[in-house]
Amino acid sequence: MEAGVLAALEGSGLAAALRGSTWLYPLVNTAHVLGVALLVGAIAALDLRMLGLWAELPLAVLSRVLVPVAATGLALAVVAGSLLFAAGASEYAASPLFRAKMALVALGIANALGYRLLRRRHPESPTLLRAAGTISLATWLAVLTLGRLIGYF
Repeated sequence: MEAGVLAALEGSGLAAALRGSTWLYPLVNTAHVLGVALLVGAIAALDLRMLGLWAELPLAVLSRVLVPVAATGLALAVVAGSLLFAAGASEYAASPLFRAKMALVALGIANALGYRLLRRRHPESPTLLRAAGTISLATWLAVLTLGRLIGYF
């Protein structure tokens, strides 16, 4: 991202309010964590079902419950994460861990969308089911891990 755009984000009133408030940044951070928890919790359960656990539960029924939870979590994490990014845009943009996390978020979303498209053509493919579940579980756990590491490096 261009340095001028990053500086503008960091100089915005909202970013200044986040940095200057005793409560605002921690509350937005909490919203981000809640969004990630909803996303990864729902996706992990769905991925484990795709990998063969809880075979007695129909995947379609579980998906109807968990996909909206995951989508809500993703939306909350993106909104809150964008606010957190604005508060320290230059630092985050320079972080290889942050950039890797964002690339993996894109991969996780692409995997979910790709699975939905391919499932229409191959609705009974156990290989597709296991591959999408494996990629998703590994991707979102890596996103979670990188997100935690960003605060330490």
